Amino acid sequence: MLKKIGLALVALIAGLLVFTLTRPDDFRVQREIVIQAPPEKLMPLLTDFQKFGLWSPWEHLDLAMQRDFSGPASGVGAVYAWKGNDEVGKGRMEILSASADKVVVKLDFLSPFEAHNTAEYTLSRQGEATKMSWAMYGPANFVTKLMGVFVSMDAMVGKDFERGLKQIKEVAEKP
Repeated sequence: MLKKIGLALVALIAGLLVFTLTRPDDFRVQREIVIQAPPEKLMPLLTDFQKFGLWSPWEHLDLAMQRDFSGPASGVGAVYAWKGNDEVGKGRMEILSASADKVVVKLDFLSPFEAHNTAEYTLSRQGEATKMSWAMYGPANFVTKLMGVFVSMDAMVGKDFERGLKQIKEVAEKP
């Protein structure tokens, strides 16, 4: 009986590992919101990491978090590094490109897990308002794929994006 249970367990684990290998090699999480403000009012909130704390959904999870800003004050080459508790971990962001309607950020998580992704903010004018899209995408290594069998990256990060978009909306819509 124990032998059958052991074999069934080995088969189940092998099946899980094989299934994990069939998962996509990359991921993408994206959320959108309409903000009653022009793109020109949003752009400084996206390209100046000193203003990131005004709307970031993670900024207030660790009040003792260490922050380091380097490079230009804003725009291409601006860098924001952080180190905090287990909820915020340690990482680094660098603006790779910034135009009137899009900001692309290299996003490196160093702990509690290592990941190298891209964040992208896209703005499209809609009359007096702006539709803002926030996306994060990157490669899915084996561990990411295995985690994704049980909980999706979209489920893990999507709610944070929604909270951040609501917060940037509040900031941008203030007179």
